[in-house]
Amino acid sequence: MNLSASDLASSLEHFSLDQYNNNSSLVYGIGNVGRQDDGLGWAFIDWLEQEKLCDKAELVRNYQLHLEDADLISYKKKILFVDATKSKGVKTFEIEQLSPKMDFSFTSHAISIPSIMATCQQCFDYLPDVHLLTIRGYEWELQEGLTQHAQHNLTTVIDYLKREVG
Repeated sequence: MNLSASDLASSLEHFSLDQYNNNSSLVYGIGNVGRQDDGLGWAFIDWLEQEKLCDKAELVRNYQLHLEDADLISYKKKILFVDATKSKGVKTFEIEQLSPKMDFSFTSHAISIPSIMATCQQCFDYLPDVHLLTIRGYEWELQEGLTQHAQHNLTTVIDYLKREVG
């Protein structure tokens, strides 16, 4: 399932941040605040902390996924990964439910979320419910701060999720 902002209301009517406000949930921001829009995942976690949302969940910021994250997710029931995307197919943001897949994307600098999930399933005989929130970014230069367009996209997803918080 790969949904744009316009499709979210009808297709993800059961998705809300309230689902993640418990100690069996993890919200994991991926990115690098020193590379402009790559900091969107961390900015989302910053917003959760500022608004005291999902305060019972474990909130994590990391530059990239690691093989050890398979162990981390093996202790949780629900995980929301948040990351920036360069994909021009994403207008503002997308939310998708992920499935495990050993896709051989692992290098010393990259491993995919589906590979982390497949590793968790293989090593721990467990698979949590995993969603990915991707937010469209535009610039990845060595500079702090989001671009105006990326900030707009972050605000759009925040406005959407605020309506869903009960």
